[in-house]
Amino acid sequence: MGSLLLVLMPQAVFASQAQGPVEFPVWSALFFILLLMAIALCPLINAEWWGKKYGAVSLALAIPAAILVIYYDWRLLFHVVQEYLSFIILLGSLFVISGGIVIRTRARGTPQLNCLFLLIGAIFASFIGTTGASMVLIRPLIRANKWRKRVIHIYIFFIFVVSNIGGVLSPLGDPPLFLGFLRGVPFFWTFKLFPFWLFAVLILLIVFFLIDRHLVRKEKREDLLKDFDHVSGRRVHIRGSVNLLFLLMVIGAFFTPPIFREAVMLAASGLSIYFTQVPLREENSFTYNPIIEVAILFAGIFVTMAPVLTLLEANGSRLGITLPWHFFWASGTLSSFLDNAPTYMVFFATAQSVALAKGIAGNLIMGVPEIYLRAISVGSVFMGANSYIGNGPNFMVKAICEENEISMPSFFGYMAWSVGILVPLFILITFVFF
Repeated sequence: MGSLLLVLMPQAVFASQAQGPVEFPVWSALFFILLLMAIALCPLINAEWWGKKYGAVSLALAIPAAILVIYYDWRLLFHVVQEYLSFIILLGSLFVISGGIVIRTRARGTPQLNCLFLLIGAIFASFIGTTGASMVLIRPLIRANKWRKRVIHIYIFFIFVVSNIGGVLSPLGDPPLFLGFLRGVPFFWTFKLFPFWLFAVLILLIVFFLIDRHLVRKEKREDLLKDFDHVSGRRVHIRGSVNLLFLLMVIGAFFTPPIFREAVMLAASGLSIYFTQVPLREENSFTYNPIIEVAILFAGIFVTMAPVLTLLEANGSRLGITLPWHFFWASGTLSSFLDNAPTYMVFFATAQSVALAKGIAGNLIMGVPEIYLRAISVGSVFMGANSYIGNGPNFMVKAICEENEISMPSFFGYMAWSVGILVPLFILITFVFF
């Protein structure tokens, strides 16, 4: 990431809607790079210290970055704050509401059942969002696999499939696709991405099944009777179903104007807290710690990445990105570490300028060649799974797992899985589709 920024021009230009270009020096990207390094390295060096001081670190880097942005154009910081509030209110409302839905199952966490969880999650992700699907399904998946000791791979694949790749089929699935919808991309256009969804989900389910079947055979038979929640009656039992109504409120809010949209989401969260029985949240081991951690870290990420995105927006057309696979990997690589919504918009604008420069006139969607738009959409959504900070739900799933005493991999440990499994998949997608 740092090497990419260093080859850009010393100054970048951000086109403000209200006034002329705003210049940002390339060193302004250091705040984001330092925060990224802190998230990656500090838990490895001293996890206890990081657990107590991550907020201070995020604040220490966000404040000078915010001052720098205000110096150049306070309107940009105002826009960043707006985006952050919309982002965290959406995540927070889905987190609170889903925390009141209890799915009890008498079934054991077998490879077959876990694959079914992932498949259902991949379908749900496109219609209630990757965050909604992740928050609804992660806790019952944890409960179903309490008897097992080798479980880390289950939640890594959950992040791959449910928290990211599954959300590519509709604008409700992932924020970048919703931004595309707001910019004029037809609502049902994203269903054309079904071949990508099917190809990626099937391959990941096959790989997961083979790994899970191998590891489940190493479990001790006596563990099969341990930590089992005996649920009488139906094999699957859902409590707190009133929260499904509040979940629909959040989804419906997507189609309302800003401010009112966030007000509806906050109202749905408040109704969920009021109408959900406390024992149900206790059964889910629900606390606000995961969303607090996400809110603090992503506040720093949003502020510090503002200059980085302006650098890329100003210089994206100079990076030689002209072919579909270029857009797939460029948007995907940046979505692995930057928020995928603004990254999508950067390359959306880049694709428009490339199409104009090359004189492409046919098969355009809002001035973007359809093959470019497919590449940007799939890259932004799929490659958000490459790191914990690539997409909001990734960090939330990690935090919930750790609250349930599951030792998730470190930042680089997780990326070892993503590089080993996802990168070969993305290379295959490149040759098959782009």
